[in-house]
Amino acid sequence: MKLLYLECNMGAAGDMLMSALADLLPDREEFAARMNALGLPGVHVELRNALKCGIVGTHAEVTVSGTEEESLEVPMQGHAHNHGHEHTHIDTHSHEHEHPHTHKHTHVHDHVGEHQHEAMHDHREAYAHDHAEIHGHDHGNVHPHTHVHRGMAEIEAMIERLEVSEKVKEDVKNIYRIIAEAEASVHGTSVSDIHFHEVGTADALADITGCALLMEELGVEKVVTSPINVGYGQVRCAHGILPVPAPAAARILEGVPCYAGNVEGELCTPTGAAVLKYYTDEFRRLPQMVIRKTGYGMGKKDFPAANCVRAVLGEQ
Repeated sequence: MKLLYLECNMGAAGDMLMSALADLLPDREEFAARMNALGLPGVHVELRNALKCGIVGTHAEVTVSGTEEESLEVPMQGHAHNHGHEHTHIDTHSHEHEHPHTHKHTHVHDHVGEHQHEAMHDHREAYAHDHAEIHGHDHGNVHPHTHVHRGMAEIEAMIERLEVSEKVKEDVKNIYRIIAEAEASVHGTSVSDIHFHEVGTADALADITGCALLMEELGVEKVVTSPINVGYGQVRCAHGILPVPAPAAARILEGVPCYAGNVEGELCTPTGAAVLKYYTDEFRRLPQMVIRKTGYGMGKKDFPAANCVRAVLGEQ
C-alpha cells in the first residue's frame, strides 16, 4: 500500500501542503506549468527552492493578478509582530451594514507558513486587498480589487470547468464544502448564505486543486497525519480580533489531535485544516513504513525549527 505521512510540527496551510507534495515529484516545474494552464482566474503558481535549517525544500508562491495577499496578526503581549497571513476571505452576506460599504465577513485563512518572529507565519489574505480601505485596517501593501462574491454554486461551476479528472473535481468540491460548512456553523447561517470573495477564492482554489492533483498523481492509497501544531494567540479579521486557531479552523479540527506548542501565531488555517481533514485516514506519529521519498513544503522566514510541512511517501 502506498502511504503518505504528513508531519505538521509547524502547522499546515494549503500552499505549504501543496509545496510538500510537489517536492515529491521528479519534475515540479512541469506541475507548476500544468497548474498555470488550468485557467484559474488571475492565478500564477511558482515553485521555488527554499532553504530552512540547512534543508532544501519547495516554496509555492501563489499570486492572484500579480499580488500575494497579506495581513497582520495581533500580539498578545504588546510585541510588535509583523505577521503575514494568507487568508481566503468569505462573506456571510447577511448584509447587516454598519455603513454603506461594510459587510459581515468571515476569514478562511490560507496560510503560507512564513515566520518573522518565533510566533509568526506569512499568510496571504484577500481581505487585505479587498477591504483594508473599507474597514480602515492597515495591512501593508494593499491594492484595490473588485468587490465580487461567489456562492458555493458558482464555486462548483468554476471547478467543473477545470481540465482535471472527475475525482479531482469531486475532491476539490468536498474540501470547499468542509470550509463552507464550518464557516456557516461558526456564524450561525447556512452554506447557501456563505459567499466567497473573488480574489480569495482564486487563491484558495489554486492550493486546494494543487493538493488534489498531487494526491492523484502520487497514487496515494492511505494518508497518516501527525498531531497538528495550531499555534496560539490572536488574529485580526473584519469582525475584530479572534483567537488562534480561527473559529472556522477550530470547528474543522474537531476530533483531530492538536496542540498549541511554543509558537505565538496562527499556524494552521481553515484551508490547511480542511485539506488534512478530508484526506487523512489516521492521525498519529510516523507509523512503521518503508520510506521511498521525503518532501518539504517551506515558508519564507527562518526559525530555530525548520518552517515546513514534511511529506513522507512510502509503502506499508
